[in-house]
Amino acid sequence: MVGSVRNGTEWNMSIVVGWDVGGAHLKAARADNGRIVDAVQVASPLRLGLERLAQAFVEAKARIGTADLHAVTMTGELADTFSSRIEGVEQLSALAVRELAPARVSLYAGRAGFIAPQAARQHADDIASANWFASASLAARVAHTALFIDMGSTTTDLVPLVDGAIAARGYTDAERLAAGELVYTGLVRSFVMAVADRAPFAGNWSVLINEYFANMADVHRILGRLPDDADQMATADGRAKTVEASRARLARMVGCDVNHANEDAWSTLAQWFAERQIRTIMDGAMLVLSCGNIPAGAPILGAGIGDAVVQEVARRLGRNYLSFDSILDVVPDARERASHCAPASALASLASA
Repeated sequence: MVGSVRNGTEWNMSIVVGWDVGGAHLKAARADNGRIVDAVQVASPLRLGLERLAQAFVEAKARIGTADLHAVTMTGELADTFSSRIEGVEQLSALAVRELAPARVSLYAGRAGFIAPQAARQHADDIASANWFASASLAARVAHTALFIDMGSTTTDLVPLVDGAIAARGYTDAERLAAGELVYTGLVRSFVMAVADRAPFAGNWSVLINEYFANMADVHRILGRLPDDADQMATADGRAKTVEASRARLARMVGCDVNHANEDAWSTLAQWFAERQIRTIMDGAMLVLSCGNIPAGAPILGAGIGDAVVQEVARRLGRNYLSFDSILDVVPDARERASHCAPASALASLASA
């Protein structure tokens, strides 16, 4: 058995599960004696209430199993389900403790380390949206110097790592948005009209309709770039998750029906939106790199369901690409899942150390 003492409490850490409680998904990763053996993502949109999140814990536990210790991080406190982020931290912490009982639970407070659930309110500012800090902390230990980019379903984190330490200018969401270290675009959930305000179509620039007719999952599905099981949310119109249905949804963004153009036209339109999205991430990467503390030879370390997009960012920047799973101690058949659930995997690894 592996053991450790933190905050005066001895932990038996032969089996640790890291949990990442998001506003749309619950992610979990299991480490047995420090090695990641499984990871899972379950849809749990907080806009549907805490009951759905509680059910997601049940579903995830059925897959991930029991543990000696559960380590929990979150971003879901930002959901408008809560009147404030402090309320969100408190309620999500309490729900996690309840759903994971009777096992021990520790909250991840980023720069403040691991804390007891009873101290959630006191450390709310440290706990809120600290999942990126877990991934970056592990990445810094192993990769030392790199630009870490984690593209998820909703957001993209860009974190500079220098000489084995996190060199981010921001910590909170507001600070990271200003520094370009948090870009609010993701592979699945981003609304198309949030990616661009116009698009080239039928030889003209078409102003987009500002309605939620389509999202970036539709775009990447049309292009054949959507990973399996990446899109766990309902579509904008409640219809099928097929290429044909995605074309129909995308057509509405330019005021058309799908039969107004051929398949190539819709693929070209989708390609435009994918290009606009990657340019947004490139802007963030260039802003971070402009600080000058990451040398030209340092790689891009990529994670998340959008890792293929991150690879393209690395190519455009002329930098080598490393996958997050390459820095993990992880069984071969869980590599992709572990990378897609990077904060949960990192947390399980950190809490096992």
